[in-house]
Amino acid sequence: MRSIPRRTVLAVTAGAVAAPTVSTATAAAADDTTAPSEGRQATSGLNPVLRTDLLTRVTPRNNWLVTAVAIQYAHRIDVRGGTVPPSAFQVQATVGGRTAARTVTRVYSNTSAEVDDRTHPGRPGGRLIVELDPNDSNARAAGTDPLPLDRAYSVKQVADVRTPEGAPVLKAGPFADRNDDVITPVVDDFAAGSFTDSAGFELGFRLYRPAGFIRNPRTRTRYPLVVTLHGGGEVADNNMTQLTSNRIAVTFAKPERQRRNPAFVLSPQIPLPRPMDGPDGTDWTDAKVQGALIELIDTFVREHSRNVDTDRLYLVGLSSGGRGIYSLLARRPEVFAAALPTAGWGDAAAMDRITHIPIWADHSVDDPVVPYREGRFGNPGTWTLMNALETAGAPVTRGEWANDLPKAQFEARSRALLRQARAARSHLLFTSYTAGTTPVSPHLAWAQTYENDVVIDWLFAQSR
Repeated sequence: MRSIPRRTVLAVTAGAVAAPTVSTATAAAADDTTAPSEGRQATSGLNPVLRTDLLTRVTPRNNWLVTAVAIQYAHRIDVRGGTVPPSAFQVQATVGGRTAARTVTRVYSNTSAEVDDRTHPGRPGGRLIVELDPNDSNARAAGTDPLPLDRAYSVKQVADVRTPEGAPVLKAGPFADRNDDVITPVVDDFAAGSFTDSAGFELGFRLYRPAGFIRNPRTRTRYPLVVTLHGGGEVADNNMTQLTSNRIAVTFAKPERQRRNPAFVLSPQIPLPRPMDGPDGTDWTDAKVQGALIELIDTFVREHSRNVDTDRLYLVGLSSGGRGIYSLLARRPEVFAAALPTAGWGDAAAMDRITHIPIWADHSVDDPVVPYREGRFGNPGTWTLMNALETAGAPVTRGEWANDLPKAQFEARSRALLRQARAARSHLLFTSYTAGTTPVSPHLAWAQTYENDVVIDWLFAQSR
């Protein structure tokens, strides 16, 4: 199963949160319903609305947002070279018992329920995409848990839409439409599951399967496995926010990355009540959690032995997930091909066990949550761990730059650092972010990490 509706996911795996959505499979089925009428167009402006869906997006810095509304009509919409003014539609959101307007930024027709990021978006089709300002204060789709967005949005057309010649396309009316479901690209392609280990401890997880495997589960093609370890803020029972609170898992499952590097992506979630029995009080080093995680990975690899490339198992994680990486690498030093720990901390005494493993670490110099040098709970931060690796005989290639550089400049600095590492025959890289340059909070160093194609390309190039 490639994807299932999130309402079903949460009912099955959490039993407590009702956060409605529709899978991409459902969206595709909805596309089919308009196919018979795609060749026709309502010339009178009378064009009934069939359904309304929210479109959401997991963003690098603002997490999970409602970014558009997709309205499906009975007939094809063609403004014949014209544009639809944003003022023609009013959108209101009722979230947390409060109703407030959303800001409409662009409106255009499209053939499917998806945002078109081009400068001149859209094409004649059966849907109208109403884009919303992601900076609206009520744009979020989740707090600690996904917000109940079922019928939370109303959309009302308040002005007629016409072609440049004045022909009616869509007539305004007195009624508002409520959203039927929620579509989250990429996230909807993760199946939900759970795993109970030999000690009886259960971990929920989400799993992305590469398209080639979906088409032919009997294939002998072997794919890398990326295991993502979320931060402390995503400890929950919803089996969702490990995907939507940060782009860590989405990065590896998005279509453009899967075209370049098809891979399995396994994203477990630590449950509540919060386990905190680890040696330094962090969740991924909790004995119960780490034991279940190791069994989950081992079991998944065994069950997919024909299709998982065991020489290309990767760990990526942020904050307490970074702590989990250092701990897991030291405990299983012959299993993983490479790792990306961001804003983590760990046991300096264990670094001599992992000097052979390629690591690209990063951390903000002014991180107040996990201090760059001192770390947390008596275990040091990334700067000190990198020093410990060098002391153990593994050279570290270091670079420092601003964490708010434009993507092209950021990647150019990463590319230069990688050239230095290759010249020095170093497989350990460490990026530090200059104080005052990490947006939102100095702790959130990872926003650029998973948007950085240089780093992700490097990860997939590693093999045991």
